[in-house]
Parts: sequence; C-alpha cells; structure tokens
Amino acid sequence: MTPIAVVIFAILALTGLPIAIGSGIAAVIAIASSGRFPLVLMIQRMIFSIDNFVLLAIPLFILCGRLMNVAGITDRIFELAQKLIGHIIGGLAHANVVASMIFAGMSGAAVADAGGLGQVEIKAMKDQGYELDFAVSVTAASATIGPIIPPSVPMILYAFIAEESIGRLFLGGFIPGILIGIMLMALIYFISRKRNYSRSKRGSISEIWLAFKRALLPLLTPVIILGGIASGVFTVTEAAAVAALYTFILGGLIYREIRLRDIPGILIETMKTTAVMMFILSTIATISWIMVYEKVTDQFAIFIVSLTKNPWIILGMINIFLLLLGTVLEGAPIMILTIPLFAPLLQSVGVDLVHFGVVMVLNIAIGTITPPIGMLLFIVTQVSGLPLERLMKTILPFVIPLLVVLGLITYVPELVMFLPNLIMP
Repeated sequence: MTPIAVVIFAILALTGLPIAIGSGIAAVIAIASSGRFPLVLMIQRMIFSIDNFVLLAIPLFILCGRLMNVAGITDRIFELAQKLIGHIIGGLAHANVVASMIFAGMSGAAVADAGGLGQVEIKAMKDQGYELDFAVSVTAASATIGPIIPPSVPMILYAFIAEESIGRLFLGGFIPGILIGIMLMALIYFISRKRNYSRSKRGSISEIWLAFKRALLPLLTPVIILGGIASGVFTVTEAAAVAALYTFILGGLIYREIRLRDIPGILIETMKTTAVMMFILSTIATISWIMVYEKVTDQFAIFIVSLTKNPWIILGMINIFLLLLGTVLEGAPIMILTIPLFAPLLQSVGVDLVHFGVVMVLNIAIGTITPPIGMLLFIVTQVSGLPLERLMKTILPFVIPLLVVLGLITYVPELVMFLPNLIMP
C-alpha cells in the first residue's frame, strides 16, 4: 500500500491539487488496491487521527491571534518595539524583528504575525523611506519566529504526533527564538549601513514608559500561558482557552476595539483556518498509518542505521531532507508524514525528541519563506502589493541567519534543552 499511496500523493501534489484532497485520494486508492481492508477504514482513520483533546489548543491559539489583530494589540507592540530600539541604524527594521519576537509569545503562528503585524510594519517602513522589497523581506523573515517562541501551534502538532511534552517543547523554543532575532538584526544592521537607511529619534524614558504601559496587559499573555503550564495550574489546551478569553477581555472590554459585529467574522476565519488544518491532518495521518502498519518506519530506521550510527550525521541528513521538502510542501503535511519515520530512528541513536522537535519546527519555519511554496511569501505579498517574483529574490539573504541558527541548535542541543531540563526536568 505504501508505494502506491506515496507515488499517487506525489503526483497529485505536483499537479497543484490541494494537499488534503490529494492525500485523501492517495489513501483511498492505496486501501482499495490492497484488498485487505474495507474503504470505511479511511473514514475511521480520519476521525481517529483528530479525536484528541490536545488538538483543541490549535483553534484556540488561532482564535487568540485573530482577536489580537482586531483588538489593535499589534499596534501597541510595534510602538513599544520602536521606542526601545528604533534609534539604531535601520531602526524600524529592528523594531519589526523585536515586535515579532514579542508577538510570537502570544499568537503561536507565523501567519498571525505576518497578517497582523505585517500590515503595520510594512506601512511604517515605507513611510520612513525603506525600500518596499526590504520591508517585506524583513517582515516575512521575522514572522518565522512565531512558531519558535512559545506558544507554538506547530509544536502542539509535533507533540501530539511524537507523544512528547508540549511544555518542554515550548520551553525549548525560547533560546532558539531569541537567537533568530539576534541573527536577523545583525543582517539588518549590515544592510542598513550599506544602504544608508535612517534611524528613528531615540525614545525618551517617559515615551518608553508610556509605550510599555500601553502594551503591558498584552505582554502578560505569554506569562499567563507559560506560567500556568509550567506550574501545572492548567494544561496546554486550557492555557489556550485562557489566552483566548484574556485577549477577548482586553480587546472587547478594556480597549473596546472588538465590537459585537466583529465576532462572527473572527469566529468564521478561525473556523476556516482550523477546518483546513484538521482536514489536512486527518487525510495525511491515514497515509502515515499505512506506513506504520506496513512497518516502513522500522525499515527506514534500519536502512539509515546501516549507513551510519552517528547521530550528528543523521540529523544533518534529516535537516537537508526537511529543507528540500519545505520548498514544495506546507508544514503540517511534512510533520505528519515524517515524524513517524524519524522518531524511532532518532530515539535509537540517542537523540532527544524534544530537541529534534524544535529543530523540525525551525526547518518548517524556514520552509515558509523558501520559494516556491513558502506560505509567508504569499501572505506578505498580498499585504504589501509587492510582486511575488521580486520577493523570491530579495528574501534569500534573510534565509541565511535562519540556517545559521538551525545549525547551532542542531549541533549544540543545550541551546534547546537547557530551559526544559531546568524548569520541567
């Protein structure tokens, strides 16, 4: 069944058919051709694959991101970042990165960052004389921090498939997320000096304090989420619900930016995004089940170990494979298809799956800005009006800092494991 499913899925994916439909067709044909199972197995596997309490956190974090965008929280965050760091050469570009790092601790998704903060950031940078392609590239690259700094929707999905601790994965993303921000800012400083970009006026103590007070309540969101999870007060799913409720109270009752007429639209958009993700998850998971049933995962592990037992070489090979796969596939299908293959192999050579989880999520984040399928590329071009072909060229230098951090966290696992081992041993 496995060769049939994989070949048909690959062919349909190359035709441009939506991933969820293509994987569903491939799974149905594979099951029917086997003659061993009734077709009703497809429906059973689709339902079983998403029947899990942990997955409820995904729509709740998506809802939280939508509420933040409508509530004007993005403006408050960007204002604070600008006052803190706007006086450096390329100041607004640096503020773009810092704002993404802050917003990442609330939304859990790169899409929410690019779609929400992106509009504010690109307009501000254009108005201050930055070239459009540079502004859009910085916005897309900084949005990749969204899935790394917790909370993280991809990490929830990884934890569900690999049966790992979501709390430990969340903590493992902190240091890598900060490293990405530092590396991007180093590149931005170099480009800004070369192009002689301007800097903003240094914010006074009173201006910084005022901006901080305006952003204080939103800044408590990650404290509530991670503090509750680490202390055991609530689960990740409960934390997502608390975050969504807290954001709604901020936007609706305190800031009064969310009106009753906005709520149906927010809920509909959340449901659309969730439905697409769950549809992909349910159909791709059926192909993964076929591979596990036919012991393809075991055979894959045996084959790789026959080549080398060095965990560093294996991790390097997997990184290259994931980076190539990320140029043509979205993150969710990649995780659902490959985690059952990689997890047993990595465990057999002593690699911690929390460490690998952060490495994998960063690989997927890089894929979101890598041509030709990078999802963030499409989002920021829609927000900015910059032609996609032009962005595909200008985004490439910004991939380099992400690759540097990927190499660091791959081969220096302490960068990922320090906080999980310290706080949730």
